[in-house]
Amino acid sequence: MATTPVPPSTNDDPAAETTASGKGRATPTRAEQEAARRRPLVANTKEAKAAARAELNERRNRAQAGLAAGEEKYLPARDKGPQRRWVRDYVDAGWHPAEFVMGVMVLVILISLLPANLAIGGFAIAGWAYLVMMAYLILAIGGMVLLGMRVKRKIAAKFGKDRMERGLGWYAAMRSLQMRFMRLPKPQVKRGDYPA
Repeated sequence: MATTPVPPSTNDDPAAETTASGKGRATPTRAEQEAARRRPLVANTKEAKAAARAELNERRNRAQAGLAAGEEKYLPARDKGPQRRWVRDYVDAGWHPAEFVMGVMVLVILISLLPANLAIGGFAIAGWAYLVMMAYLILAIGGMVLLGMRVKRKIAAKFGKDRMERGLGWYAAMRSLQMRFMRLPKPQVKRGDYPA
């Protein structure tokens, strides 16, 4: 049986060239390749920006709610720990003259706007208001000092003197200076419910 010889392939046949390389298209130039890879680092579509903004707002609101509720992972470093939580609860359970300092100052400013010729016992009302404010400030500072000393003594008894964190007296005094509704983290106890 005779077989016919296979003719040698030539490079002139386009079908053979296509199957040999398997690409079937021209190689893109370097400029075309770079243009295809080029894209913005951050998507600049309106939908992407709106989604990113919504996610950021949601995270921020969650962190704010966690801070207000006193959740440990959302608290700043100065408020973290069981001793700080105990101090916050102790301060929030009591009444402190320092928390009303801002109200007294606003009242004195309003009284100082009264006419200068208003007097009680030959002394101007504004002068009396100023003296009352100074006496109240002395009372408030004294209350803050006593509160800081009391907190240190109670923390040493509860957690141990060697394990007591530094700055707890100052922390208690500064928290008592804030009006109750402005404190962060928000008060977690009612007045009179002192921690054990």
